[in-house]
Amino acid sequence: MAQEHVDLISSLPQDILHKINSFLPLKEAVRTSLLSTRWRSLWSPTTVNHFAAGDSPISAFDAVKDSLEAVGALLGSYESPEMRKLCFQFPKGDVTVLATKGVEKELHLNFFHSKKEDKSYYQMKVDFGDTTLINITNLSTLRILHLRSVVGVTEDFASSLLTNCQLLQSLRIEKCEGLKRIGIEKNESLRSLMIVDCMDIENVTVSATALRSFVYKGLLTQIHMKNALNLVDVVLDLEGAFGNSDFDCEEVLSLFSSLKEVETLTTSGWLLEWLCSAGVIFGRLEFQLSKLKQLRWIDSLMDNGKRDSLACFLNICPILEKLFITIDPSRRRVTCPYFHQHWHEPHLWMDFPTVKSNVSLLKHLTLVKFLGFTINGEDGLLSSLVDLLLEKTIVLKSMTVKSQENVSWGVMKVPDKRPTHKWWNYRRWTAISVPRSFCFALMEDR
Repeated sequence: MAQEHVDLISSLPQDILHKINSFLPLKEAVRTSLLSTRWRSLWSPTTVNHFAAGDSPISAFDAVKDSLEAVGALLGSYESPEMRKLCFQFPKGDVTVLATKGVEKELHLNFFHSKKEDKSYYQMKVDFGDTTLINITNLSTLRILHLRSVVGVTEDFASSLLTNCQLLQSLRIEKCEGLKRIGIEKNESLRSLMIVDCMDIENVTVSATALRSFVYKGLLTQIHMKNALNLVDVVLDLEGAFGNSDFDCEEVLSLFSSLKEVETLTTSGWLLEWLCSAGVIFGRLEFQLSKLKQLRWIDSLMDNGKRDSLACFLNICPILEKLFITIDPSRRRVTCPYFHQHWHEPHLWMDFPTVKSNVSLLKHLTLVKFLGFTINGEDGLLSSLVDLLLEKTIVLKSMTVKSQENVSWGVMKVPDKRPTHKWWNYRRWTAISVPRSFCFALMEDR
């Protein structure tokens, strides 16, 4: 007879399970809820119902204060491992807040709405130089904060919470409907800021001297980075713009100018195309991305305009070492509008060989990766990009192509005496360069 399996850990007393769970990082701790019903019961939130009815300013102030004190008590309960989640409700707007704490002074706040109401617009403005009227001691120890689905009726709570977090190092703001402005002033501790899918936002202003990582995912908006002297990694994952009339070329250039100290940059290909079409000549700008070592270009497709604008953008990346070009068909396609300009990037009236001749030498580029290309569908664009980079690099060590079907190819030098500008397949390799005494080919990695 087979020996019956006994789950010794799940059979431990509840308080010991709570203690074990309290030592786990938040992501791993949440996964324990899938082990059994006993582990799942550890995640039943503690419900707090402490708000008095009333719509007066005093009642609203007390509601914010009470909720902040409840969150502060949760953060101060590390000696009480049974308190991992806290649930409380705002008296106005039928908004329920679920607070979940992590081990390393981490807090996640999710805002749930019991009914759908008309969208109300609001802003988060946090001045870390001001003394807040509501001072909660435990909040000052918080290091990591994740805000999700904040709404207008909880604006004062969110702003007061952030103002109390004087030593906050990482902030993520996600899916906040109605949020129009984010302002962070006089901050000396924040190192990482992520703003994700806040589709109503119109302005982001950040003054944080210690900031090293900034990630923005959503529609193009006004972004002002002040005193970003330590900023190293920036992601501008843009899904489109609010409208063609809202595209301000000078605003975008001002943003790029504030990023001239970054070492890693991710940007959407359509943004570079729009800048070129609006009249920007990258080679004549007064600034360069003089410390940029890694560039990630992402878009839903590659066409002539995006290829040429990328080629022109490389002129302001003098020490670039790694280049990743990614095509993701699942991304939203953004069409370039027509801009009435009298002067444009040269590629708008020149053929690609002329564009290529205007690209500066990439003296430090050692690695190039093409991701998501369809080998048989975009041969001309891929071959022209490969040929450009091969001609402009000096110390290139690796160039690879990975198709949407996850087939990997490596660019290799092969002998060739057949003069042709066309592509052809022969023994699983594809010629990709113009006639020389040799050519470069994509060799399938098998």
